[in-house]
Amino acid sequence: MDIDLSPEELAFRDEVRAFLAENLPAEVKEGAAASPTVFVEPDIGQRWNAVLNEKGWLAYQWPKDVGGTGWTPTQRYIFEKECALAGAPNLTVLGLKLVAPVIYTFGTPEQKAKYLPKILSGEDYWCQGFSEPGSGSDLASLQCRATLSEDGTHYKLNGSKIWTTHAHWANRMFALVRTDATVKKQAGISFLLVDMNQPGVSVRPLLTLAGDHEVNQVFLEDAIVPVEDRVAEEGDGWKLAKFLLENERGGSCHSPKLEYDLAQIEQAARAEPDGRGGKLADDTDWKRRMAKVRLGIQSLEMIELKILSEIAKGRAPGPQTSLCKLLASNLRQDVDLLAVDLYGAAGLQLDFARPLYGDNAPAPIHSKGAQVASARYLNSRAWTIFGGTNEVQAGIIARTVLGL
Repeated sequence: MDIDLSPEELAFRDEVRAFLAENLPAEVKEGAAASPTVFVEPDIGQRWNAVLNEKGWLAYQWPKDVGGTGWTPTQRYIFEKECALAGAPNLTVLGLKLVAPVIYTFGTPEQKAKYLPKILSGEDYWCQGFSEPGSGSDLASLQCRATLSEDGTHYKLNGSKIWTTHAHWANRMFALVRTDATVKKQAGISFLLVDMNQPGVSVRPLLTLAGDHEVNQVFLEDAIVPVEDRVAEEGDGWKLAKFLLENERGGSCHSPKLEYDLAQIEQAARAEPDGRGGKLADDTDWKRRMAKVRLGIQSLEMIELKILSEIAKGRAPGPQTSLCKLLASNLRQDVDLLAVDLYGAAGLQLDFARPLYGDNAPAPIHSKGAQVASARYLNSRAWTIFGGTNEVQAGIIARTVLGL
């Protein structure tokens, strides 16, 4: 694998850097740095999305014929890395990176024309209806039922979804539902696009340990979905879910954001006392911990680049994405633990006011980094659960990568 950039790729990197330097709003960058949640809040994310959409760079992972940039995998990687290193917020993943690839890969021309432009414009904001109270890691056991009307024009949905990120902001939900209970459980699942703004859909907030309202439980009581909002055929939902989850686990590069956050910690450690008259950055044990995490991030980056190399050759991401998901989840928690330890007692503050950015944000104790450290650490506990638990990823790696 050749990891050296060509002259054309270096020129593209410089173009991205120049654009970010001129167009990334300071308040957006500050808001992202002061957000302890896993997903960026819509007021920050949608504003940044609009800047990129105007430039024509928002759908950087999409093919050109459906409104994307048509960039190579290397260009996509460069863009993600430069955005991360500039402190830009993560893009709105649920619409742009999860449901959009399903729609433009498996959807009808009408579905593409209806939904893809609205994802880019921000008119549609999506949430994901996969997990249920009794179906998490064993997703195929889901029981939310979709019954086809006698005239074949629409489905009626009954059941509930849980841990539904940003459902309280969303006007659309992509959902896995059971359309046939008489066949093998994976074969009886379909993929539907649900209008959240209708009778029969209600959202109940679930607060995280850090006090953030990021996830919800969604209740569906005779909610209606027109049959033209089913993607692919009845019973194809499990195939589409596997495609989507591979994108979720490996469709993005996690290492640049981890690298950026570790660099912020390293910089802050130069000013923090070690309790013995020196600075924490010079403490031997601290440097050992930092080096271990840095090596882990660099190893993850090499795996992500290897996957990008395979994609560039026209191959699917494959089960190796589970390895990226597992490593990235553990490293995310390692980085957030370093931040808590960095600030000592000040890092234990847990202010439940939200947001922690803007004119009405509460004043931090010690620093803004210390203010978000504990909340970010608590919220990052979810990394080893969402998108498939670490145990699920280990099982996939054992079976499909190692052949055990």
